[in-house]
Amino acid sequence: MLYMVIERFKDTDAVYQRFEQRGRLIPDGLCYVSSWVNEERNLCFQLMETERVELIDEWIDHWKDLVDFEVIPVISSAEAAAVRMEITK
Repeated sequence: MLYMVIERFKDTDAVYQRFEQRGRLIPDGLCYVSSWVNEERNLCFQLMETERVELIDEWIDHWKDLVDFEVIPVISSAEAAAVRMEITK
């Protein structure tokens, strides 16, 4: 399952410092796919993949002092179109 994770940095410099020192801190079974950051570098959109949603909570625990999180399960546009086609048959 894919998840779009919206991260709002409380302290941007501290977030980048921890990342440089310790990496993403993601548990085994949670896969980083890609990410995008706004120009101010205080908002990150991160696509993650896992079959075990509890791993996202484990990952968030490493960052929640510096980041507010919103986690949204997502599917690709192609998957959404395929579902729509099945519904309209």
